[in-house]
Amino acid sequence: MKTDPNPQPTSDTTPQKSETSERVDDPQSLVAELKEQREKIKLGGGPRRIEAQHAKGKLTARERIARLLDEGTFQEIDAYVTQRHSNFGMDKQRHPGDSVVTGFGKINGRNVCLYAQDFTVSGGSFSEVQGQKVAKAMDLALQAGVPVIGLNDSVGARIQEGVYSLAAYAELFWRNTQASGVIPQISVMLGPCAGG
Repeated sequence: MKTDPNPQPTSDTTPQKSETSERVDDPQSLVAELKEQREKIKLGGGPRRIEAQHAKGKLTARERIARLLDEGTFQEIDAYVTQRHSNFGMDKQRHPGDSVVTGFGKINGRNVCLYAQDFTVSGGSFSEVQGQKVAKAMDLALQAGVPVIGLNDSVGARIQEGVYSLAAYAELFWRNTQASGVIPQISVMLGPCAGG
């Protein structure tokens, strides 16, 4: 059986322009999409949960950060990270940034790293992802030699994640010991702050 050395593409093999390549061809739509995603991230668990937080007389994580830092200095890190677990309905509860806002900024012109647990997302529960994000903020603080500030408002460990959440606590506590006496570590309790 002879094979054609120059086969003609059929409709099944004709390269199709993908949605991704179409979006790349239009950088303005990519920028618009990115801005839309950033605005969605700022809503944390959504408008209803923000209203519930305000009804308790509490600020959201982002509102707390805005009040603490010098205006316009906050630079968020890992805003798009989501949890990976699917047991107990967790696959339906993915929020960019998960349950903590992390980054760095300035207070009275001085650099700080900080994290603020977001009670509007899963009660601010300490998840594997939250542990990774807080650990990264602490690592950056240690590298830069600046204070790390934790704004805590959490129901405690995310039990749906089991040992993964507990392992995240281990990462946090190890970094606490490494930073002890090296950089200031400031914790502010702003809610239930259960566990850990």
